[in-house]
Order: sequence, then C-alpha cells, then structure tokens
Amino acid sequence: MKGLVALVLCVAGAQVALAQSAPVSAAPAAPGLDLGGAHLLTLEEALRTAHEREPTLRQSHATTEASAAKVDQARAPLLPQLVGSAGYTHGVGNFALGAGAGAQQTDIFKAGVRADQLIYDFGQTTGKFDAAKATLSAQADNERAASLLVALNVRSAYFSVVGAKALLEVATDTLANQQRHQTQIQGFVEVGTRPEIDLAQARTDVANARLGVIQADGAYRAAKANLNLAMGTADAPDYEVSAQTLAPVEGEDKPTAVLMDEALAQRPEFAGFEQQRRAQEAILRSIDGGYWPTLSASTALNDQGPRVDNLAWNWNAGLNLNWPIFQGGITKGQAREARANLQLIEAKLDALRGQVRVDLDQAWLGVRTAKEAQVAADEVVVNARVRLGFAEGRYATGVGNAIELADAQLALSNARAQAVQAVFNLATARAQLLKALGRP
Repeated sequence: MKGLVALVLCVAGAQVALAQSAPVSAAPAAPGLDLGGAHLLTLEEALRTAHEREPTLRQSHATTEASAAKVDQARAPLLPQLVGSAGYTHGVGNFALGAGAGAQQTDIFKAGVRADQLIYDFGQTTGKFDAAKATLSAQADNERAASLLVALNVRSAYFSVVGAKALLEVATDTLANQQRHQTQIQGFVEVGTRPEIDLAQARTDVANARLGVIQADGAYRAAKANLNLAMGTADAPDYEVSAQTLAPVEGEDKPTAVLMDEALAQRPEFAGFEQQRRAQEAILRSIDGGYWPTLSASTALNDQGPRVDNLAWNWNAGLNLNWPIFQGGITKGQAREARANLQLIEAKLDALRGQVRVDLDQAWLGVRTAKEAQVAADEVVVNARVRLGFAEGRYATGVGNAIELADAQLALSNARAQAVQAVFNLATARAQLLKALGRP
C-alpha cells in the first residue's frame, strides 16, 4: 500500500496552481502548430491547430465543398444550354437508272451552334436545385457539429496532459522528499532511537517513489500522444503545455429547462436535420413534377455545304413539349421512397431532442458535482495536512511510529489526488456543457 504513496503524492503541486489559474485567453502564436524545443502549447493554439489539421474536420469540409459543387450542377439545367459542333461526312450513294447503274460520292462540311432553354417543368428542376441548396446548408451544419466534437476531444485531451504533467512534476518532488526522509530515518537508526525496520521501510518508499516517477512520465507521454491525435498532429515534435482550465460557463447555474431552449436553438445537429427535411421536401416536389410535361425552347444556326469555301447557312427555332405518359411506375416508386425518407428524418429529429436532453442533463450535473467535489476535496486536503504535521511531530519525538506516519502521508496523497481530479473533472464537465449547448 505504501508503494502507492509515491505515485499519488505527485498531485501536490498541481492542485494549487490549477485552482488559481486564470480563464482561457487568446494566445499570440501564429496560426497552426509551430512546435519545437521549449514551445509552450496553449489550449487556444491546440484548438486552432485541430481546426486546421484534424482529419475528420478536413473530411467534413471536403464534403461541404462537394455539396456546394452539387448546387452548381443542379442549377445548370435552369440556365441556357449552348453547344457548338463541327463535322465532316464523306458518303457514297449507289443508284439504278434504266439498264445501267452508277455511284455518286459526296462530301459534306458542317459547323453550327445550338441553344436550348428550359421554360417550365412543373418544379422538377427547381425542386432538385432547392434540394441541393438545402443539402449544402445541412452539410455546413454537420461540419459545425463535427467542429464542436473535435473541440471537446481536444479540450479533454489537453486537460489530461496538464494533469499528467502536474503528476510528473510532483512525483519528482515526492522522490526527493522520500530521499530526505530516508536520510533522517537513517540518522535516527544510527543513534539507536529507531529500529532497523524503519530504515528498510524508508528505502522501500524511495524505490516506490522512483517507480512512481517512471509511471508518471509514461502517463504524461501517453497523454501527449492522445492530444497529438486529437489535434491531427501525430508526428508533432515535443512541447510543453500551459496549466490552463476553463472559466465558468455563462448560465451553468441556470435550470436545465432554460438551457434546453438554448441547446435546441444552437445545436447545429438540429439545423442540419431541418435542412435535410427541406431537401427531402424539395426532392418530393421534384418527383411529383415528373407526372407532368416539360416545356423547352431551342434554336440552331449552322453552315453546311460540299466544300469549306462553299457553305450555306441554315437556322431553325422551335418549342418542345415532352410528356412521359407511362414509365412503368418509376415516378410513383420514387415519390414513395421520398416520403419514407421524410418520415425517417422526422424520427431522427425526435431522437435527437431526447439525446440533447440527456447530454445537457449529464453535463449540467457534471459541472454541479465537480464544483461541490472541489470544495470538499480542498477541505480534505487541509485536514490531511494537519494530520500529517501531527504524525511527523509524533514520529520525530518518538511517540508515533512508522505506520502512523505512512498512513498520514497516504491520506494526504489521496486528498491531493482528489483535489486535482476535481479541478480537471470540472474543466471537462464545462467543456461537455459547451458542446451540449452548441457553443463554440
């Protein structure tokens, strides 16, 4: 059990520094992650780097760009269509005349231009155009939702690194303290005021403290690897992190019923589903228009003749009415599919409302619990320090024993661990609350 003392004591120095840390402020660093040497990575820089380099965000942005291109594609049939053409034809014609027969060879050169314009198709093309625009808006909202999730992942990973760094720093201090205790106990043993077993225990505590430093260093490196992954910089050079936490979230003490209204209005997932519903409704209008005719106009101008220097121009214009009388029921099937997809989106919206309620309740309770736990943990630390002071005094005067001293040290170590954990639990809960509310 005493072997745990070394590892847990490493939270000592982190608690006070983190409890007094200022709210997050903008970093002066240039955009992107410029790491190297003793670079100090701030939370803002980590978030900015993730926004630029995190793979899922880049994928989402590429999907948004593709959706924007589909809007251009859907708009194209509404605009005039102009086609130029040129050609050469060589032909041989056989004919019979009286008792004889003959053949005639012909050469035809042709060049021209043709223009077509859709006039009206009962909303088939405009429905597809409206659906493409709504789909683009939905994808933009999905990209924003992905950005909020990445921000939550980066914040959580960053706080883990800060905590691991604090554990490593204090683990080193713990090793130094244990070595100092070993020197003191060795002096007591040499003068005969303490038994040899106390010195053996002190040596064990030093070894455990050294092991704690090794384990804390491994945990710190693993936490930074996770942060690199969250930022999309798996191959980043080494850096240090700034001991930051999150300032109180505006309205975090308000009832969840009040916060729910904000979440429903701000969460990009809701806006995305609303746009998907509009897109599906536009698709349905487009499909229903397929039952009716399409009216278009066309005109063409071309030069044609047997030689390039002997061409005659021709021009024509007309109106075209196309009406699909029967297509085997494909339009009816497409309309049925679109109505089913519309019902699916409505069901997803209802499910999202329930999920947002759960996310908001959990984040709000997490903030409340962490704030109360932080107050309680600070009080436990104060009492544990007093207890350790008494135990050290009793041991120095020969009244106490090594077990009493070790128990007091372990109690203080556990108290400090709880206090530091409360700080990071509160920061993580606030990050989750920001995401649940849809705030950037």
